[in-house]
Amino acid sequence: MSNTSPAPAREAILMIAHGSRRQEANDDLYKLAAMVQESRPEKIVECAFLDVVEPTIPQGMEACIEKGAQRVLMFPYFLSAGRHVVDDLEHFQKESRLRWPEVTFQVCPHLGLHPLMVQIVFERLSAAE
Repeated sequence: MSNTSPAPAREAILMIAHGSRRQEANDDLYKLAAMVQESRPEKIVECAFLDVVEPTIPQGMEACIEKGAQRVLMFPYFLSAGRHVVDDLEHFQKESRLRWPEVTFQVCPHLGLHPLMVQIVFERLSAAE
């Protein structure tokens, strides 16, 4: 009998933003993803966009799966729970479950009204002074 336990499921974080024709706006997501990757090197971290630019969400999902993800956390980099966060991400989650039934897909809460947002607001206000 072996004492080895099964390897933990490989987890991916798919950072999702709206997407912009302005590359600097898209670069923010890549910079944040690099910071997340540095903090959690054991995770797969990929970026995807809902609109305008690639990689699309399905392309981002596929990149996670190709890197061995067995669980994909879909992180919406959005401030409010508008149509994109509520409807579009649920749609992509359902499509992904059908395409990769062996993988778990979970939509995480958006940034929204997290308590740390107040601190961020005051830091940004101070930066403007």
